[in-house]
Amino acid sequence: MGAANHSVLYLRLKKRIYIRSSHTVTLGQVSRLMTDDDELERELTELPLYRHQESDGNRVVIDLLQIVKTIRRSYPSVNVEAYGDPQVLLMIADKPMKPRYVVLAFAWLLLFFGAGLAIMNFHTDVSMKEVHIRIVELITGERTDHPLWFQIPYSFGVGLGMVLFFNHLFRKRFNEEPNPLEVELFMYQENINDYVIADEMRKQADYDQIHGDGESKS
Repeated sequence: MGAANHSVLYLRLKKRIYIRSSHTVTLGQVSRLMTDDDELERELTELPLYRHQESDGNRVVIDLLQIVKTIRRSYPSVNVEAYGDPQVLLMIADKPMKPRYVVLAFAWLLLFFGAGLAIMNFHTDVSMKEVHIRIVELITGERTDHPLWFQIPYSFGVGLGMVLFFNHLFRKRFNEEPNPLEVELFMYQENINDYVIADEMRKQADYDQIHGDGESKS
């Protein structure tokens, strides 16, 4: 191997990558790395870490300690400086998922009518119609049971407020700030990743305990 003495490898693992089944994963695929030696960096980028097997399922976790052990086995003189997450999650999928437009349309209709019913039920619970009638009466001095000139702009205002709140109108964004839905989706995905990694690490620990060899399945 072309490793120079006392070379330092700066390593940052990715959170999640997608691979095909029976694929061999290299260090360059699961991490960003940097060294002072360009030749060494090229060799480390192609260093094999793991080859997927059908028995491993469709989710595999590679731990930082496994990576350090593999690097030291091939390049004993390299010192590893790791940053970021201590594990990387491998998602195995032979084919990219195609958009399911029927399911998308059904979900869109369900959410649209569900949100409309929720708004109407909320307005009923707080007696919004009576509030509008009273506000119009205070403004004009006359009582009317159908103050449409007030209710119609209010309805448009509710829709405009939702557009501004979610910072999105079809494909157009008003600024670069993430909207609350994107933040919630990000937190949901992070929690899913954390759970999957913790679950896979627990299964791996149980496997090691049963076999008593301290070696990973992978």
